[in-house]
Amino acid sequence: MAKSSLQRSKHLLADPKQQLQVLSSGPFSSGALPTFSDRLKGLNVELKTDKLEILQVNLGYMCNQTCAHCHVDAGPDRKEIMSSDTIDQVIDAIGRFRPNTLDLTGGAPEMNPEFQRLIRAAVSLSVKDIIVRSNLTILESNNDYKNYPQFFKENGVHVVSSLPHYSMRTTDRQRGEGVFSKSITALKRLNELGYGREKHLKLDLVYNPSGAFLPGSEKELEADFKRKLKADFDIDFNELFCITNLPISRFLEYLMATENYEEYMETLVEAFNPSTLYGLMCRNTLSVGYDGSLYDCDFNQMLQIPILGDKRYLADLESSAYSNRKINVHQHCYGCTAGSGSSCQGSIS
Repeated sequence: MAKSSLQRSKHLLADPKQQLQVLSSGPFSSGALPTFSDRLKGLNVELKTDKLEILQVNLGYMCNQTCAHCHVDAGPDRKEIMSSDTIDQVIDAIGRFRPNTLDLTGGAPEMNPEFQRLIRAAVSLSVKDIIVRSNLTILESNNDYKNYPQFFKENGVHVVSSLPHYSMRTTDRQRGEGVFSKSITALKRLNELGYGREKHLKLDLVYNPSGAFLPGSEKELEADFKRKLKADFDIDFNELFCITNLPISRFLEYLMATENYEEYMETLVEAFNPSTLYGLMCRNTLSVGYDGSLYDCDFNQMLQIPILGDKRYLADLESSAYSNRKINVHQHCYGCTAGSGSSCQGSIS
């Protein structure tokens, strides 16, 4: 587990420009591997946005955990957080864009002081699906957050929870000592409130591999998770989302440190699946940074690859300007198009 963020340790890869330089060099600059743009050109495909369905909002990089593979480089030492004024812009955008889904991420989104106000506003604006991506341990960290599960239930929030594995050893190795036990306690509390058991209270889990390999079959892993968590802890949940580790931030640092970077990129390129292109989350999702800046996806946000066009902040973007806009891509996009594909909602195909 990383003890501090890349930013705090002043690691070279804390700078997104350095990450992009790595992703542009080596096998891609030598021509040994095709760039993602070249792969699209070879297929005569130009990725463009469709209708906006999901507004994904990063409420800040502050987190109570410092996980080894975090693509956000989040942690307790990160102070970037969405302001009250930008929260107002998000609420205004919900009214203008009318997305089906509001997807709240972090860091730990619960740590933003405006978190509950934003959710109440989304409820009043009749957003169909309000997702909170919780690391679970935040709900057990102190009394400030222990009432949040009840708040989630009262507002019909869809909880998507990070749980790298159903074993303590694997989870704690990736997320830190004691994380598994706290996560199990939080899941039990959510179950007691009806999450994962009552139809209108959705509880989904997120799995990502612990090393430099692609996730297995989502359906098979879901069956394994459900069987083990039920047998060992009497825990129920709805779906398991399998997400491929993308070569950015701390996972890129891990790949470089273990000398697995080129091999992993070869794995992603060789597993490229053209059928995933039409289900990519960047086609129906708008990612909003903590400062109101706009991106095609959460991963582009972390690499500071903005949307194309002259309207790059939420307050300036008109609803009519979303559709049919060219999507900004780079080599990390191979992660979302490898094998069965990967999105914030799990496998694509």
